[in-house]
Amino acid sequence: ILEWILQSSTHISKDCEITFEMNPEDGSLPYLKQIKKLGINRVSIGVQSLDDSLLEVLDRRHGAEKALQAIDNVFTAGIDNISIDLMYDLPHQTLTAWQNTLHKIQTLPISHLSLYNLTIEPHTLFFKKQKQLTPHLPTQELSLQMLEYACTYLESIDLMRYEISAFAKNGRYSKHNTGYWTGRSFLGYGPSAFSFWEKKRFRNIANLNKYHDLLKSGESPVDFEEKLSYPNDLNELLAVNLRLIEGVNLEEFQKKWGQLSSLTMKVLQSLQDKKWVQFENKNVKLTKTGLLFYDSVAEEII
Repeated sequence: ILEWILQSSTHISKDCEITFEMNPEDGSLPYLKQIKKLGINRVSIGVQSLDDSLLEVLDRRHGAEKALQAIDNVFTAGIDNISIDLMYDLPHQTLTAWQNTLHKIQTLPISHLSLYNLTIEPHTLFFKKQKQLTPHLPTQELSLQMLEYACTYLESIDLMRYEISAFAKNGRYSKHNTGYWTGRSFLGYGPSAFSFWEKKRFRNIANLNKYHDLLKSGESPVDFEEKLSYPNDLNELLAVNLRLIEGVNLEEFQKKWGQLSSLTMKVLQSLQDKKWVQFENKNVKLTKTGLLFYDSVAEEII
């Protein structure tokens, strides 16, 4: 696909961000040099942990050394915009183990980091082993310690928190994800891909063969679509936009998207009374406590 785009007359802006997501075990240097030639200028790597025992718990195919080598290979290939994913709240994870993983990234040539806590979803390995693993999960107190340590330490090495789960150096925010949070339109191609266009979200069918057959026959592969009505559309967009640490300029938001309902403004006032959001002139943003209870904040707004 990328070769076709490069060979076509399609214009790609100079500041276009083209991200390639990969697992560490797929990061060979010759391969990365090849994708660099195709125009890839940002790579996101699913590192998850730099602790071999925890990578085994996660059933990952790579070890810590393989992850570190993959990061080095990406940089050597000439791609200097590198993001990694890290996870906490893992079974058998201690605060010391988490700190050790964080300390290892200080000298890595990364510009972005996404931080996730483990959530046990249906139809996953962890869901099947839930009864065995739950007793070994960190306590809520330990989980909070891990998060607070991570936020403090990452900012000490210039990875600044700009979104609930995202940190960046020198303002190298993820353009793609920032688009999600600010309501920018986007199109997704391929099975299961989501799109957001003209205030409507839609999804392609998950099955690859059915997706192929539908396109070949000139039919739409979309199997779900939704367009929220007022004020639900603005409420959802506001809730998602609040994920950004800088918050939301309510005047600019309403100029662009429309007037927030009186009920929504009352909800924001209620959230301020709970000390989950704070107002600064025309801006509203999550407080330190609000960052911890974002799901509850979003639920009340939506």
